[in-house]
Amino acid sequence: MNLEIEEEKCWGCKTCEVACKQENGAPDGVKLIHIGEDGPRQVDGRWHFVFRANRCRHCEAPPCADACAVTAIVKRADGIVVLDRGECVGCRACLEACPYEAIDFDESANVAAKCNLCHHRVDRGLLPACADNVCLAHCIHLAGA
Repeated sequence: MNLEIEEEKCWGCKTCEVACKQENGAPDGVKLIHIGEDGPRQVDGRWHFVFRANRCRHCEAPPCADACAVTAIVKRADGIVVLDRGECVGCRACLEACPYEAIDFDESANVAAKCNLCHHRVDRGLLPACADNVCLAHCIHLAGA
């Protein structure tokens, strides 16, 4: 299971960021999904703003889990890579290991923070908060869905 974002359709409204922050109670300064602007770029003689979504890719073989000294990051049977903040010791090894720079750090709690694909919602048959009809461009969905 993985989250797919069709970035070429993204408007950059950041509604997904807001939905994620509300759903997960992320503190100020911590983002589990981040929409950044890569543009403007000229395509076929017209200028377009291009947006990039930075979030956990829930890797097949997650290097962040391998780097974690206390096994606070595990890959579930369904493919969701989960970070248990209660187990995290704040060593930041996972931040360095992530090739996508998708793990943030909560300075106030001294622990890592990453997208857990709203596994608490997925376990109840719901979509992750960022994909649950909040994306105005309808570009965020579960892969294969």
